[in-house]
Amino acid sequence: MRSKAGKKIVEVRGLKKYFIAERGLFFGTKKWVRAVDGVDFHINRGEIFGLVGESGCGKSTVGKLILGLWKPTAGRVYFDGRDIAEMDGGKLRELRRRMSIVYQHPYSSFNPRMLVRDIVGRPLEAFEITKGKKKDELVANALQEVGLNPEHMFRYPHEFSGGQQQRIAVARVLALKPDFVVLDEPTSALDMSVQAHILNLLSHLQQKYNFTYLFISHDLNVVEHMSDRIGVMYVGKLLEVATRKELYQNPMHPYTKFLLDAVLVPSPKRRRKREILRGEVPSPITPPPGCRFHPRCPYVMDICRKEFPELVEVGRKHQVACHLVCGK
Repeated sequence: MRSKAGKKIVEVRGLKKYFIAERGLFFGTKKWVRAVDGVDFHINRGEIFGLVGESGCGKSTVGKLILGLWKPTAGRVYFDGRDIAEMDGGKLRELRRRMSIVYQHPYSSFNPRMLVRDIVGRPLEAFEITKGKKKDELVANALQEVGLNPEHMFRYPHEFSGGQQQRIAVARVLALKPDFVVLDEPTSALDMSVQAHILNLLSHLQQKYNFTYLFISHDLNVVEHMSDRIGVMYVGKLLEVATRKELYQNPMHPYTKFLLDAVLVPSPKRRRKREILRGEVPSPITPPPGCRFHPRCPYVMDICRKEFPELVEVGRKHQVACHLVCGK
């Protein structure tokens, strides 16, 4: 049974992030990658919010913007009701202590010359929580909680398998016990048998400590297993947000329906009539006008080519950005 979700802990409003793709000769016209292009949603305390979509849709960028690893081009990120952009000094330091991230490839976030003891314990020293013998005790406890042995702290990262490295990454987060954790494709680089163990571990820790997760993934089966609410992204935009049950039983946006149709379902009772999604994902450098999905949508209308639909409530805890659904 999942922990009870409380009031909003994270809220993003009009969030945008553009990157320079290329620059013309003699300081000519710039071209921008619109990685995130106007996103609004919130995450409740103690909730697992899944963010799903094809590769390159902007999911990971959203996570890094929320953590303050990148500055937004426009928009606001609020943590516990406070605007992150307006924080500095001690307030920003305290905020960073309350946030953390687990990456897709844990080894890339490790210093290969550091012992696991120092990798897991470094945040404890950086935030001046503890050091010395007490730090080693906390590191040993964190390793045990993720299924490793205390003596593993005296080994180097390359001595572990991919699944064990991900457990070390989780232990590093666990040592601080933050309020909010971004899980950026935490199991996509692992074998299927190992994935289940890591997902169960993350779920167990979330329930035990009432962590709040932003769970980023392209795998809809994994997202369904883990999430309380889910947001569907496409080329920098949110197209649909709903509870897990509502999204999987009553998807409303055509893109969401196509994604779910493509999921392999082992149960014959849950078979769906499959439709092929034709066309290519548009470039975030030159996104189509209007609805980003309209060049591939079989239900496209004239208004879809001109105006991007707002994300509006269509039911209890269900939002959709679609002219067809909203009847405009």
